[in-house]
Amino acid sequence: MPPKRLVVLVVCTGNICRSPTGEGVLRALVERRGLTDRIEVRSAGTHDYHVGEGPDTRSVRHAKQRGYDLAPLRASQVGAADFHAVDYMLAMDRGHLRILRNMAPPGARARLGLFLEASGRWKGEDVPDPYYGGPEGFEHVLDMVEEAAERWLDRLAAELDPGAFRLQGSR
Repeated sequence: MPPKRLVVLVVCTGNICRSPTGEGVLRALVERRGLTDRIEVRSAGTHDYHVGEGPDTRSVRHAKQRGYDLAPLRASQVGAADFHAVDYMLAMDRGHLRILRNMAPPGARARLGLFLEASGRWKGEDVPDPYYGGPEGFEHVLDMVEEAAERWLDRLAAELDPGAFRLQGSR
């Protein structure tokens, strides 16, 4: 029997700022922990505003300064099939979570939650949309995402292999 594998979908509105940031950070951390064969990370938007487009250039630039490459990512929209194809859908804010709950078909396997649900510092808060603000907004999003992503990966690693669980250093 092959080892258990988890698929995580990070969700925001148009899939060009917050969710690609979440995807990029989570993917990098998955790679650093040697879990690429066990955890797949994707992102999507609740709306089709930017399908096929790359992330906002400001998101790309700020992420790159911290060592994350968002440039290859392309926006997509959450579809009904995603609810059966992924294990976790992590919404960037309560509005996205509400939309996902309304979209979820009967028998969906995806577990829905807020991205910051795992955060120690911002638990239960919304990741603010940096789109209409300045550079500090993109930096703040990265701070929030990095901290919560570490904790999500602790949870996911424990789910994959409870016996090998070890808590990563938190900020």
